[in-house]
Amino acid sequence: MDNNFELDSNPHTRLNILTGEWVLVSPHRTKRPWQGKLEDLTPDNRPEYDQKCYLCPGNERADGDTNPEYTESFVFKNDFSALLENTPEGIFNEEDLLVATNQKGLCKVISFSPKHNLTLPEMKTMEISAVVSLWQKEFDSLSEFEWIKYIQIFENKGEIMGCSNPHPHGQIWAQSDIPAEIAKETERQKNYYAIHRQSLLSAYLKLELKKQERIIYENQHFVVVVPFWAVWPYETMIISKRHITSIKYFTKAECESLADAIKILTVKYDNLFETAFPYSAGMHQSPVNSGDFPEWHWHMHFYPPLLRSATVKKFMVGYEMLASPQRDITAEFAAKRLKEMPATHYKLTQN
Repeated sequence: MDNNFELDSNPHTRLNILTGEWVLVSPHRTKRPWQGKLEDLTPDNRPEYDQKCYLCPGNERADGDTNPEYTESFVFKNDFSALLENTPEGIFNEEDLLVATNQKGLCKVISFSPKHNLTLPEMKTMEISAVVSLWQKEFDSLSEFEWIKYIQIFENKGEIMGCSNPHPHGQIWAQSDIPAEIAKETERQKNYYAIHRQSLLSAYLKLELKKQERIIYENQHFVVVVPFWAVWPYETMIISKRHITSIKYFTKAECESLADAIKILTVKYDNLFETAFPYSAGMHQSPVNSGDFPEWHWHMHFYPPLLRSATVKKFMVGYEMLASPQRDITAEFAAKRLKEMPATHYKLTQN
């Protein structure tokens, strides 16, 4: 290697060890002026209760059902599910050029809190623990359906991430096939496990903890890190210290520690630009009802779009869509900024 090559200043590519894909990093571009689109900031002044909200307690939903007067997190079947349980079996194929197959599934919505204005970073850790426990319970019950092969737990936060309802909530999609991203991660983890007899993320986490260059937060059971191969400007990943294949096997202590990690990370996100920081986040864990997956190691991705401020967003266009993902700020720079953020929400320190 050329001794003059520097990760923090020279263009280079980084390998995503979970997918086998590469990301182009161009740190020299961080000084370019911005004359592009500025996002509109939605005033963060929502009430605790909105009589027009489909997710608030006691309100009527779009399908005519009425929500109970719930006091903690609340789960229900999505009124406009992307996957349907009664989809008939079928395959469409014309000369192996026009190919489609049926996909059945169940989609659920989880309202994190009865309060319309309470996002995860503004909830108490014990309230987030209740959400984690509900995630675990739903994963366990959905995996009892033998036709379900994968369960995706996720959250889209903020209008610019396509969130259709401002009441803080997440979703669970359970489906009869293993989706593309999970298939990629399964193959990479399986290959590593076969050679090294330890999980890929166990080895990666050990190295990250040793180097301390991209670690944002650590507690007894989880580590929050900006992955070396991060694509989004302030992308992060929560990794369990214990090699666990899915949330089903979390202990009570691990559920509480995950809630703590989510709380700290999302508070730091909000503090970064003093805004309700948008993101798409979701767990990646082993498929179900498809055999054993000892190579799988539970982790949770956070993909936030904000680049320079609350109004400047990273767009995946041009080269990113046609060739390869690209980023300007390095993972190390992003980690340093996030780590420096206080763990107390900025709203609590404002006069």
